Parts: sequence; C-alpha cells; structure tokens
Amino acid sequence: MTRVWLWSAVVMAAVSGALWAAEAPPAGREAPPASREGAPAGREAPPASREEAIAHLDFRGVIRSAKDKVFPAVVYIKVLQETHESGQRVSQEVSGSGVIITPEGEVLTNWHVVDKALEVRCLLTDGRAMAAEVVGTDKDTDLALVRLKAPAETATIPHAVLGDSARLREGDFVMAMGAPWGMSRSVSIGIVSCPRRYLPGNSEYSLWLQTDAAISPGNSGGPLVNTDGEVVGINTRAVLYGGDMGFAVPSDTIRHIISQIRKFGSVNWSWTGLQLQPLRDFERDITFEGDAGVIVAETDPESPARRAGIRARDRLVRIGGQAVTAMTEEDLPAIRRLVGLLPKYEPVAIDLVRGDETLTVRLEPREKGKVEGDRLDCPRWDFTVREINQFDTPALYFHRKTGVFIYGVKEPGNAAMAGLRPEDILLKIDGKEVVTLDDVKDLHKEALAEIGRRHRMTFTVLRNGLVRQVVLDYLRDYQKE
Repeated sequence: MTRVWLWSAVVMAAVSGALWAAEAPPAGREAPPASREGAPAGREAPPASREEAIAHLDFRGVIRSAKDKVFPAVVYIKVLQETHESGQRVSQEVSGSGVIITPEGEVLTNWHVVDKALEVRCLLTDGRAMAAEVVGTDKDTDLALVRLKAPAETATIPHAVLGDSARLREGDFVMAMGAPWGMSRSVSIGIVSCPRRYLPGNSEYSLWLQTDAAISPGNSGGPLVNTDGEVVGINTRAVLYGGDMGFAVPSDTIRHIISQIRKFGSVNWSWTGLQLQPLRDFERDITFEGDAGVIVAETDPESPARRAGIRARDRLVRIGGQAVTAMTEEDLPAIRRLVGLLPKYEPVAIDLVRGDETLTVRLEPREKGKVEGDRLDCPRWDFTVREINQFDTPALYFHRKTGVFIYGVKEPGNAAMAGLRPEDILLKIDGKEVVTLDDVKDLHKEALAEIGRRHRMTFTVLRNGLVRQVVLDYLRDYQKE
C-alpha cells in the first residue's frame, strides 16, 4: 500500500505541551533571568517560534513510548482451518494478527482470522509459542476473542489496554501493528483519516476508523494504537489498490461485543425486521421533518416490527425508554446495535411519531437466525449441504423457508457427474422427505452401509423454482483416485 505521511493536529497538541513545559519552571526552582534584552528580570522570555518548538519536539520518543506499551502484547496467529467449499472437507493454514488485552491471556482478533478453526497457535513477540482456544466470535462485527492456553508456570503475559475511540479526531497519529503478509513484528504509522466512517453493507452494527497507516493482509486482527499507547481499534480491512485506506473496528464497539462474547460465547443478535433511515439522507437527497428520532424505511414481511404495527415513514423517537436520533447515516449503527441487543421474546415499548400522532407500540424481538447455517460433508455423494436460513441465503429462503441445500459440489465427483449443482434445494432422497441436516446425515449413513448392495439413489431437488429428479450413482470413490 502506498504510504502517505502527514503532519497533523497531534503534533500541534504535542508542541503546545512542549511550549507549556518550557514556560513553567520545575517546582522548587526559581525562574531564570530573562535572556533577551528588555525582558524584566525573573520572567521568562517569550516562547520560541512554532518552528523551533517542532524542531525540539521528541516526536520519535512519543511514538516509541506508545509502541512499547502495546507491541509486547501483539501476537502472530496461525490457524488450521476447515473448509467445505469444494464439496469435501479440506484443511488449510491461514494466519493473522491479534492483541492480548487481559493478564489472563485473552486475545482480541478478527472473526475471519479464526473462523472454522480446528487449531489455533499464537506466537508472542518474545518468541514464546502457545496454543489457544476460541472463546467466541461475532461475524457481524468481524470480531473474535481467543484465550491462550498458557502453562501454569508461564511468566507474566503482557497485555495492552483498550482506549477510547470516541476521543479520536481527524489528523491524530495512530500505529497499525501486526503481521502483514505473514511478516511478524511490524508497525506502520499514519493518521486518522476519518474517525466515524460509514460503509454501507459492511457491518450494520459498527462505524469504522479510517486510517492511512498501512494495513495489509495478515494485519487483520492486529491493534490500531494511539499516541498514548492504547488500543483504539482492531485492523480489519484495507483498500489495497488505488489509495491509502485502511479500516479498523473502533474500541467503543469492541467493548460491547466482547462483553457479550464473554457471557454467551457469541452475540445473539435480536431480529425486529426494522430497516432504518436517517433524518437527513444525503445519498437519496431526502430530508424528513423533525430534529429527533430515526425513520423507518421499511419493515420485513412477517417480522416483529410489522406485527407490532410499525409502518414505513414512521419516526421512532424512543426505544425501550431510550431516546434515539439519527441525523445522518453515521448515527445508524449505534441505533441498530441498541435494537440488536434488545432482549429476545420480551415486549419493549417503542414511541413513534406518525403524521400528527404520537403512538406507543409493543415490539417483541425474535432471535436472529444463524448467520451461517450448519454444514455437512457427504463423502461418495461428493457434495456438501447446508441449512437454509433467512439471513445468509435469502434467495433460497424465498423458495423454501426451511430445508437443506447443496452448498458445494466436488469436481470431479459423483454429484457433478449426476448433474447436481450448488444451490439445489433437497426435497427428497429416494422418496424420503428431507427437512434437516440430520435427515441427510441418516440417509447418507444408510447409503454407505449398503453400498455393496446398491449404489444409486434418486434425489428430488428444487432448482430455480422447478422440481427435478436426479439419479446419483455413488459407486466410484473419487477420493481414492
């Protein structure tokens, strides 16, 4: 990533501090006589010029001090990962970064670094290597918490401190730490380009910290650090071509997420079916009346919001007794997070304005479906199946609200030879109805047990709204070829 080096208000603030320090004599000492002609004795000379202050500022010392507070807690993470993308179970090794945030060895990283992990190992900056276990993850914010399996006799584990990302301003200096491209122990420096960046379609529950500090593949999960030596974000993504733009999950979002992970092992987001819109929607060139609240753009069919009587263009002003306002799109993630963390199956009061009326309705959030359905690998049939769910496979959900579909087909393999395709919805196998993964698992087990006697089965599938019959011959074992 091309590096852009910019001086900012952070230096100016540090300069101001340096000037103040120059003007105030140490306690117990008198101020020296004036060194400039005409200055009264006992008073200091006027402060040096800004250029002189910058020249004497130990900026390198500020950066090194901040780095030394966090760098020992940065870890290089290697993950043995299980995937089913090709219709069979495959193991591969991936790597990323993380940062230790407690003396007990809790490591903060990205969900995509440890997703589907079979084994996790962490390399500390002092050279120690430790196994680790995944405490919990949240795909929606791309965060994960991992715990080091440190031996009882292990020396003190270094850890970093979470800072306050809300205090960041454009131009503040930050450092991105981690293992870019698999090269451990790396630090890059830049500024905060935007402390509240909204990226539509990328984490509905969080804003992003935008920085020009170099964030590359492998840096994912590493800390973004301020000049006080505090973790203010977790490096997550970057634009690798065409600009110096990296993005980190802010520490203020992280606090909400890890508290849920520590309690439940995940973030069990509630589902209401509310689609929200700010009062000043500059993208659509729409401005709504009022200076408080958030607009309902739409409600999902059969959702708790629609059942509660909430309509499009309603202006929500209080949710569960808490006032809410989204003037611009940057205000939406915090409100979505508030709604997403509402207790499930417990009615909550929603105060709204509809035209000239002020109404209160009762909304009962439901459990959000699995972000990613469970998977099942089917050897000899040579495909992988997954559960249909509303949130990860909405196109399939449109055709069938429950069931199982083919997620991956091995090439070459028996399923591919028979003409089965990814996204085929399984309706029946040899005339027996298929509703759950357990149904497929049982039928697959029976088929393999009887393979010496029979090796053909008829699959009834739904493809693009049409029902088809496919005969699968699974006598050939492609895995042994």
